[in-house]
Amino acid sequence: MRIVMIFTLVIYFIASLFLFVYSLTQLTLVWKYIAKKKLFSVTKKIEETFRPYVTVQLPVYNEMYVVERLIDKICELDYPLDKLEIQILDDSTDETKNIIARKVLEWKNKGIDIVHIHRTNRKGYKAGALEEALAISKGEFIAIFDADFLPHKNFLLKTIPQFHKTKVGLVQTRWGHINRNYSLLTRLQAFALDAHFTVEQVGRNSTDGFINFNGTAGVWRKKCIYDSGNWSPDTLTEDLDLSYRAQLKEWEFVYLEDVDSPAELPPVMSALKSQQYRWTKGGAETAKKHIPNVIKSKKSFSTKWHGVMHLMNSSVFVCIVACALLSVPLLSVKQNLPQFQNLFVIASIFLISFFVLASFYLTAVLKVKGKSFATVVEFLFLFPLFLAMSMGLSLHNAIAVIEGYIGKKTSFVRTPKFNISAVDNSYKKNVYSPNKIGWLSFLEGLMALYFAYGIYKGIQLGDLGLLPFHLMLFFGYSLVFGYSVFQREPQNA
Repeated sequence: MRIVMIFTLVIYFIASLFLFVYSLTQLTLVWKYIAKKKLFSVTKKIEETFRPYVTVQLPVYNEMYVVERLIDKICELDYPLDKLEIQILDDSTDETKNIIARKVLEWKNKGIDIVHIHRTNRKGYKAGALEEALAISKGEFIAIFDADFLPHKNFLLKTIPQFHKTKVGLVQTRWGHINRNYSLLTRLQAFALDAHFTVEQVGRNSTDGFINFNGTAGVWRKKCIYDSGNWSPDTLTEDLDLSYRAQLKEWEFVYLEDVDSPAELPPVMSALKSQQYRWTKGGAETAKKHIPNVIKSKKSFSTKWHGVMHLMNSSVFVCIVACALLSVPLLSVKQNLPQFQNLFVIASIFLISFFVLASFYLTAVLKVKGKSFATVVEFLFLFPLFLAMSMGLSLHNAIAVIEGYIGKKTSFVRTPKFNISAVDNSYKKNVYSPNKIGWLSFLEGLMALYFAYGIYKGIQLGDLGLLPFHLMLFFGYSLVFGYSVFQREPQNA
């Protein structure tokens, strides 16, 4: 029994240490973000004359609710028509393909060079569709948009001039959110994504660190894609994979924080979970594939360190689950092993991670919402809720990460789109929504009860050190379980 207690303490200590180191790494990005040592700009002369041939690719799969508005937005881009090609990469098996066919005919009759590429199989999923279409694309540069994006008319005029430097292989823009204020769920997603698209991307890019193409709202140089080995379906995050292959071959990436590309956030938990699963598992697969390459590269130690931590960011969820599960028996360990009190004190120091992360997200909120008292109040409301929901999703995401590291292959599950942009829009009666409650949702409900017991046990023992942690875990798992159950929409409704 004593050995089990010591083992519990050691694993908890290691997981807490990783979270602490990760948070300190994020803090350095805050410093880099504030410093912004390098800015990218182009001259007016280049902006007016640099108009190379561009192909816009729109990979879609069963997107009947949003595909029309997507095509309309892309066809309205402000760019010379004789230098613009639009490819719709359609793997759909439902009414979407007919909607696309009608829209393509409509815009062709208006003089737009637009082509509908419909595949009868999903070989390679999104990566496979991008690779096949690239071979027949006309453009020297390839802009990519997912189905839920609504780029501004001047998107190409803002991004293409950045390629005047021949070593620039990618230009990525910031995601905007058309339904940020739809619900608490969308507000928390926007809160998280804003930090990535401000502090993380700018912090890394401003000091020549590894950044990533976010799968959409970016433009690639076709030569860079080919030189880096083309799209590959061997991970669920083909965007992150190609990003690292390109930068390891010394291609430069440009991130434009001030150019936003509006998109829809998943309004229901089932859609968010499918997105999180793909991102976290694909991140683990890419980490397994590229960490050795990053370490062996000729990059600086700082660049390597941030690259490794960037690739391992999904591993945070494994550590959160480990700390969470062990924190309840740890209450008894503290009572039975008083000789290790110094270790408990050291472990408690790691709680400073939460305050470090607070500075990370506060920096992002102040940038996006503006520096005001109201912004700080909003941050104080959203940050604890964001932490709680992240903890509530940690089991779901940790399973995905472990599958990625052990090499378990699964299909590419796209995130359902709902065409929701206003508070009074409804997500109900969406044919893509699941009508069953998965076993994992029930397990998340049990986790909520487990941490309720942890709250009770801490109070009973008079040990309140972990009470805030257990309260957030209880609330987070209850929130995720509640959304998973009550947002369920039977398909025959």
